[in-house]
Amino acid sequence: WEFRGSGLTNMHGSTGDIIFLGTTTPQLEEVFWTLTHDLKQDLGGSGSNLRTPSDCLGQSRCEYSCYDTQAICHFLTNEYQDELHRPAFPYKFKFKFDGCPNCCVASIARSDMSFIGTWKDRIRIDQDAVNKYVEKDPAYPANAGAHKGRDWGPFDIEKEVTDLCPTHCMKWDGKKLHIDDANCTRCMHCINVMPRALKIGKETGCSILVGAKAPILDGAQMGSLLVPFVPVNPDNDYEEITEVIENIWDWWMEEAKNRERLGELIKRQG
Repeated sequence: WEFRGSGLTNMHGSTGDIIFLGTTTPQLEEVFWTLTHDLKQDLGGSGSNLRTPSDCLGQSRCEYSCYDTQAICHFLTNEYQDELHRPAFPYKFKFKFDGCPNCCVASIARSDMSFIGTWKDRIRIDQDAVNKYVEKDPAYPANAGAHKGRDWGPFDIEKEVTDLCPTHCMKWDGKKLHIDDANCTRCMHCINVMPRALKIGKETGCSILVGAKAPILDGAQMGSLLVPFVPVNPDNDYEEITEVIENIWDWWMEEAKNRERLGELIKRQG
């Protein structure tokens, strides 16, 4: 960068990227060639373009992940290279991929289009394991042992699980745990507390949310649910997902003012 640009870099971006600041137009293609071909680096931009997508570890490390976040992140990064490198949007646009509703990359709060893993069928319940937690079996520590060594008293399934369900869709009758799945919001709390007793469903995919941003004046704006469930199918090159993406881009580029994020356009037009 001393040779091709100003020598100034910024490593304070929240995504952890290195930002190269200040060069001249004749040097741009030279910079791209050196970084991509000689140094084998992928490039994103910091202008009004698609920013570098980010994801959680997904199925490579996490049993809760409902789809392969790394695979779709890699695919869309390659699919939209032109949108990453050559600004054509009204303002910046961000994808983030969370494998489950625990939202480890905070996609619901930090991306114009958020992909959050979910499932359509029932939460799987191992009633024997539920009773092991209730009986305080040392082999079944609550929260996967994350709170070991803290004297918070004995495990209480009603106090720590059913009473904290946001929709109160759970009931413990003393022997069995009952879940009204139709009213479950997939908050993951019960699964996090009793991971050996409760598991995500088998019919998995993702929800698509749009419009999140964190402006200084208005404060954080969470994403709004657009598609409740879509299968994540790499065999057809994620055709259903790319169709949603490109339809939104067409509308946003047609309707948005300069430097208007997707969420701001949605808010303005209602």
